[in-house]
Amino acid sequence: MTDRSIRFFADDAAVRHVGEGLLARALPRAEWTHEAHLASCLWLLVERPDIDPDRDLRSIISRYNESVGGVNDETQGYHHTITLTFLGGVRRFLARTDPALPLAAKVNALLASPEGRRDWPLKLYSPVRLFSVAARMGYVAPDLPS
Repeated sequence: MTDRSIRFFADDAAVRHVGEGLLARALPRAEWTHEAHLASCLWLLVERPDIDPDRDLRSIISRYNESVGGVNDETQGYHHTITLTFLGGVRRFLARTDPALPLAAKVNALLASPEGRRDWPLKLYSPVRLFSVAARMGYVAPDLPS
């Protein structure tokens, strides 16, 4: 995978914008980037205790995808294993991060961390396993040694 420059967040309001836009299904599709996925995930964990990401992210992301004309099926749209893998990575990152940091500082540090890399799940999964239909539709355990 090629490196791309990280699109960092200017401030806490920018992070909340993507999280709230995701929930409201009002975020423009062009703004639903890798960074927005991770920022929304961290925001949910830090500021929305009323939402259970393990239970609710499938529905939240799938509905958002549909609202912007996307399809969630065996080849495109929501990917359950990638979502849960990054969710675990965000939790791992937060466990070693100063909780007093402002929201945007946490998100930007996450994006610059190993868990924030687009290809991070490939440290845990072979491409064949991670990009399988079974992994997209449900959770499959990692198959690489950690």
